[in-house]
Formats: sequence, C-alpha cells, structure tokens
Amino acid sequence: MTIETISTNRSHGGIQGVYSHTSAETGTTMTFSVFVPEHADGAKLPVLWYLSGLTCTHANVTEKGEYRAACAEHGVIFVAPDTSPRGDDVPDAEDEYDFGKGAGFYVDATEQPWAAHYRMRSYIEHELPEAIAANFPADMARQSITGHSMGGHGALTIGLRNPERFRSISAFSPIVAPSEVPWGEKALGRYLGTDRASWREYDAVALIEDGARHDHILVDQGTADDFLVEQLRTHRLAEACDAAGTDATIRLQAGYDHSYYFISTFMAEHVAWHAERLKL
Repeated sequence: MTIETISTNRSHGGIQGVYSHTSAETGTTMTFSVFVPEHADGAKLPVLWYLSGLTCTHANVTEKGEYRAACAEHGVIFVAPDTSPRGDDVPDAEDEYDFGKGAGFYVDATEQPWAAHYRMRSYIEHELPEAIAANFPADMARQSITGHSMGGHGALTIGLRNPERFRSISAFSPIVAPSEVPWGEKALGRYLGTDRASWREYDAVALIEDGARHDHILVDQGTADDFLVEQLRTHRLAEACDAAGTDATIRLQAGYDHSYYFISTFMAEHVAWHAERLKL
C-alpha cells in the first residue's frame, strides 16, 4: 500500500512523520501521523493507536499530546489517524461541529448520504493497519489503543470488539454510552438509522451489557470537564463493568477539564501502562 510522506521531524531520537494515502474504504485521501522511536535495525516495535475527538485531525495530539518522550523511552510506535473522511465531495453538516467532517464517530455509516465515505470503523480496524504494517517497523501482534472524547468512544468500542488484537484499552474523557447522550444520539441516528439495536456495537456500555469483555481498561476523566454530566457520563461505564464483573481502572482527576492540558498531563502514564502490557 503506497503512502505519501508529507513531513518528517527528528524528535526524542525518533522520527515524527505525517503521511497520507488514498483510502478505498472512505474513497478519499486520508492523513495520519506516526511516531517511530529510535530502534535497532530490523527490530519490530509495538503499536499504540490514538483516536482523536470531535473537530480534531491527526494534528491535535501530534502537536499537543506530549507522548513522544514516553514512546521513545518504552519503544512504542504511536499512530494518530484522522477522525473522518474529508474532501469537497464528502457530505457534511455545515455549522454542526458534532456531526459530519471531523465527527466520524468511528462507525461504518449505513444511511445516505453518509454511507459512501463515512467508513471509519473499517478504516481503523482494517485498512490503516495494513498501511502501517507495510510501511513501518510495526509488530502488529502487539497493539493497544487509546483516545479522547469521541476518540475515547472509538478506542473503547474498537478495543472491546477486538480483544484478541488489542492488549489494552485506555481513554481520556470518553463518550461511554453514546446511545444515551445528545452527541451520540445525533451521530448514531443519522449514520446508522433509527433502529437502536444497530447502535449497540458502537456503544461501550451496551457492548459490555451484551457480553464484550477486556481485562485491561484504563479511563481518566477530569472532574471539571464541562461535558461530563450531559455527554460523557463516566459513571455508566463503571456501572456496566461492575454489573459484568469486569475490572476497569476508572480515575476521576480533580480539577481537570476536557482539553489537551488534561490529556498531556496523563499521557505519559497511559503510554507506560500500555507499554507494560505490550511486553506480555
């Protein structure tokens, strides 16, 4: 699979790159970033995926996430995809930051006009991993996943659906039960239609209720997050895990909000936590 190099920069001994490729899943050009730590010739490194939130691209975490020092220390490749398809021919919802471009919700849309391009589930689960495996020194037998907000939703649902692939799952301020909150009801209803049963595979709480399990889940949530009560509802994930007898570390961080000031504060801990499990 051919990729185009947009930029590369030396950082913490490794290479931070930004790349693009033509996606068969989305029918668009997709841009993503990859940090590869310094490593011995021929070595294969574990991979940590990071899924971004509403309105974001790969650039937000690449520029503000402060993950490179930790990834260099632990020898972990860090991959940051975009959040949706983009381009003049991609349908959008103008003046709605929580739907359309920048708000793909990591689903494969089934409703028109979204179905042709909004295939972020298949892009993240299948197509982009093939590009990473083909172009970077990645050990695809050792992968973990994390994300923020809408991307935290993506990390939880993709990780829970694919426990054999991802050794650990973490999230910052995730939307844990999108079927129950305004952001999710809008997105899932428009992308997937009115049959709420079809939403459940894109809802972490519903997946756990329906039997999905993972042994390694870490969530950090700021108590000063303006979206906590209405949109994120972290307590619902705790309730679902407790009811299912599934262990999860869910930490409320006093005084932190929804921003990258919060994410960058705890990013190194998340990288180290994943790295320990990626050594198994």
